[in-house]
Amino acid sequence: MRFKDKVAIVTGAGGGIGLATARQLGDEGARVVIAEFDEARGDAAAKTLRDAGIDALALRCDVASEGDALRVVDAAFERWGRLDVIVNNAGTMIFKPIEAHDEHDLLGVMRVDLFGAFWFVKQAFLKCRPGASIVNVSSIHAVETTPLVAAYAAAKAALLSLTRSAAIEGRAKGIRVNAVLPGAIETPMLRENPDVKSGVEHLTPGDVGQPEDVARAIAFLASDDAGFVTGAGLRVDGGRLAKL
Repeated sequence: MRFKDKVAIVTGAGGGIGLATARQLGDEGARVVIAEFDEARGDAAAKTLRDAGIDALALRCDVASEGDALRVVDAAFERWGRLDVIVNNAGTMIFKPIEAHDEHDLLGVMRVDLFGAFWFVKQAFLKCRPGASIVNVSSIHAVETTPLVAAYAAAKAALLSLTRSAAIEGRAKGIRVNAVLPGAIETPMLRENPDVKSGVEHLTPGDVGQPEDVARAIAFLASDDAGFVTGAGLRVDGGRLAKL
């Protein structure tokens, strides 16, 4: 029970990697805040966790809003008096050639995929005690990418840079900050990806992991087992990027 009596916030936890992570942390003793833009999805996810015996609270959250991040963090402290883990999982992506982007497209992705993590890191640095941990969910697209996802790839690469900067500034506060870089994970986002549908992004069965694969990696980085790990980016891609 690596997270017994601890409190965790997981953003974008209405399904996929976020819900799997919330369940993983909860199964290991954490009390979990589901921070989800879609209120109905968040409520359903929290009910699923509570039915499994996990103390869970759903809060609507637009991670692009600094005020929402503040409200969610304050709610965790008001309910449980502490906050130990933040998993910045919420993300969005669009599929367009670069020349078809406008300001709304680019900022829409950046505000969720990058700014959202930034606001939660800020709140953690202001309010969490030493020993807290942050895990940012980046992507292998931060390292190698495909056409039509420039905004997403750029945001996820910037998220790795934020992870490094936050790890440096977090050391004096006793707060660790790491990232995971999922590969192809079996979620609706993967199957709705037009690059996957068209074959531009080629996948073999061995290339596709499950949300639980990422959740276990996140739980490791968030736990005291990784107490000497900060500023790291852990690829969780089944070795996909290791191929020639």
